[in-house]
Amino acid sequence: MNAAPSPSLTVTTLAERPELADALWEMPDNWPVFAVQDPVAVLLMPRIRDELPEYVLVATDADGEVVARGFSVPFALHVEGRGELPDRGWDQVLQWAFADLASGRAPDTVSAVEITIVPAMQGKGLSALMLAAMRDNARGRGFREVVAPVRPSAKHLEPAVPVSAYAYRVREADGLPGDPWLRVHVRAGAVIDKVAPASMAVSGSLAQWRAWTGLPFDTAGDVEVPGALVPVRCEPAHDHASYVEPNVWVRHAL
Repeated sequence: MNAAPSPSLTVTTLAERPELADALWEMPDNWPVFAVQDPVAVLLMPRIRDELPEYVLVATDADGEVVARGFSVPFALHVEGRGELPDRGWDQVLQWAFADLASGRAPDTVSAVEITIVPAMQGKGLSALMLAAMRDNARGRGFREVVAPVRPSAKHLEPAVPVSAYAYRVREADGLPGDPWLRVHVRAGAVIDKVAPASMAVSGSLAQWRAWTGLPFDTAGDVEVPGALVPVRCEPAHDHASYVEPNVWVRHAL
């Protein structure tokens, strides 16, 4: 069982602590290099920090160091043309959120986007604390539901297994999800809604993939890349490789 987070930790919104804007961006993490090359993320993640700071959570320790961050976005789900959580998961919900912000459309749902913990604090229950703070923040702003395109934390260990099978595995002892991050969500009250089969996508030249991964990328077909949830498709004849990441939509009723 994970140890409880230290009581010396403080969680606030970035709107309350704007001086932490640079520190939360610079905090160490263990995201694979390729995973932060998604063009939607490159374009829109900084805008969450800058334009929606009341939906950004920052955890600091007793010394004032940033040890965790949580990004979320408000968006309109229950409107014409939407209604269902999108198959394009993470990328689509970010695009919807900023389209709604630009048009002045009133949001009705909050989506979690990212919860990241500094490596030294992982395994200490801080992810559950940040998730609870994100739920509380949404509830305090009048929302009745938080959704999340969850990146299952142990799926990278089984890249060949279809996420549609992996997502619904449960432990025999307690019926909770086998995946640790999905289990945190379900313990917090979430239900698994569906798979987002194309939640984010990263494409690049073979030279770029070699730089990102240290792998040769010289053979046509699927390449298992450390940290990737599914294989990367390599096309040497066309000098590119593509990664389409599935996530798992969960819903938290507030």
